[in-house]
Amino acid sequence: MTRIRTRKPAHPGVVFKADVLDPLGLSVTAAAKAMGVSRKHLSLFVNGHASCSKDLALRIAKASGTSVASWLTMQSRYDVWEAEHSDNSRFASVQSLVEVAHV
Repeated sequence: MTRIRTRKPAHPGVVFKADVLDPLGLSVTAAAKAMGVSRKHLSLFVNGHASCSKDLALRIAKASGTSVASWLTMQSRYDVWEAEHSDNSRFASVQSLVEVAHV
């Protein structure tokens, strides 16, 4: 049985800032330099405005001693919640493939 989430999951960037950067006292600039990403991109990520790509997940995992899967899972859960709770009216014309096949 699928459990329906009623509360929006935290964006992985917000989690990264709260659970990794803040406890270590690291700035976005210092973390970006250590991880080999631009400060702008990491800033967008920690402020919830950029997704966690495979590349970024690998860098975060290596830099923080965490797993790639945890970061990609967080991003996936966030994306699923966003998709399920967004305005889906633009998909009103999408037809069922089963119904199309039986026409």
